Amino acid sequence: MNGKSVVVTGALGALGRVVTETALSRGARVAAIDHAPSQIAASDHRIELGGVDLSDPAQAKRAIDAAAAHFGRLDVLINIAGAFAFETVAEGSAATWQRMYALNVLTALNASRAAIPHLVAARAARIVNIGAMGALQAGSGMGAYAASKAGVHRLTEGLAAEWKGKITVNAVLPSTIDTPANRASMPNADFARWVAPQELAEVILFLASDAASGVTGALIPVPGRV
Repeated sequence: MNGKSVVVTGALGALGRVVTETALSRGARVAAIDHAPSQIAASDHRIELGGVDLSDPAQAKRAIDAAAAHFGRLDVLINIAGAFAFETVAEGSAATWQRMYALNVLTALNASRAAIPHLVAARAARIVNIGAMGALQAGSGMGAYAASKAGVHRLTEGLAAEWKGKITVNAVLPSTIDTPANRASMPNADFARWVAPQELAEVILFLASDAASGVTGALIPVPGRV
């Protein structure tokens, strides 16, 4: 990762922070994009772009272009921005399906489309998306979320086919991630079985590295011990 210019979306969330800090520790320059306000001043190695709604194509383009301008180039896009909702189909609402599509599919789509003109100029361009094990077979209450993450899987495959030889595009498929929010919502669960953010970050950053040059269009399960 040394010297690579990386954009991380959803960078101020539980997983995004770990990916950002790990990438920085390995010599990357990171642009952290998030819906939350930015709190850190820009430096040569890091810039935060807060208050960005990536479901809006115009906002996504402005943020990605600003990141590329700050570092002079873009090598890697890591699409972490997203959301979860637990709601049964019969008792839920169409608004939940629309929200899951906007926050999980459109964020990745808009960031990718904005980044591609910059990535094609890189020697080893990478896009890494966050799918979900739960999207391989949806359980009760998981319909809207699973459908949106399945959309991320298909987006990953489509982009990989379209940009083969120029940009590798892959996705990691975690089970439940061990975050404070997930622990609070499932206090009786066995947290030791969940995948730790650092474990997931290691797979993400491998896919973002030069070592993963032969991997594209892959949906890689990272289930932890579930």
